[in-house]
Amino acid sequence: MALEVADLDALVGEAAQVLEDAAKPFIEGHRADSAVQKKGNDFATEVDLAIERQVVEALTSRTGVEVHGEEFGGADLNSPLVWVLDPIDGTFNYAAGSPMAAILLGLLRDGEPVAGLTWVPFTGERFTGVVGGPLRSNGVEQSALKPADLSDSIVGVSTFNVDSRGRVPGRYRLAVIESLSRKCSRMRMHGATGIDLAYTAAGTLGGAISFGGHVWDHAAGVALIRSAGGVVTDLVGADWTVDSPSVLAGVPGVHGQLLDLLRAVGDPEDF
Repeated sequence: MALEVADLDALVGEAAQVLEDAAKPFIEGHRADSAVQKKGNDFATEVDLAIERQVVEALTSRTGVEVHGEEFGGADLNSPLVWVLDPIDGTFNYAAGSPMAAILLGLLRDGEPVAGLTWVPFTGERFTGVVGGPLRSNGVEQSALKPADLSDSIVGVSTFNVDSRGRVPGRYRLAVIESLSRKCSRMRMHGATGIDLAYTAAGTLGGAISFGGHVWDHAAGVALIRSAGGVVTDLVGADWTVDSPSVLAGVPGVHGQLLDLLRAVGDPEDF
């Protein structure tokens, strides 16, 4: 589907109003209890479910583009055009009363992120971006990201259990953080992957490491970072795709240093 940046901007404009409408119930539902138990110790609140229903209906009506949501699924991720929605990124934070929770909305074209929106209602931050156009923070166009050095940067890392096994074992994650602590004394665990990626796009963070996650955790932030002139891959340095289970993001310079650090730590399968 051939869409110009202006066409994507128009879709983002409609989507921004939809998320603005969803921000009110998002704020009102703060500290919501678990409603649906998911894999492991993950869960969804009633607010997750209600916001997804509201946003899906509004987006489909206003943009004519179908939606794939975290809670209810939906359109094929490889559709010519599809929205990807996480109604509450940072659900544990949200339920506990932390402001580090967001609504994430990415737009995929044939499986490739082309636009992203991240709403952080409790802090009043709204990030939008179209790949090929500038990042906007609360509607204000931002300058392209400038190269930086890892030693001068704040880096966001995802939370984990050191004893967990799987594709990216907890011991490997701990080794990465140990190595990172020698290069960067400003690590942060916000507990919300989408916020880490949005803050990287905005230059607040120099980089972010997401050891796991799903397309709805990553799509919006990938588009935001690319619109801002940052670099996004998976943990081994391959281009991020909708099938990528991880994200390594950074401003120019920092991304390369983070990738070198990960390679020096070794293969996750060895941990």
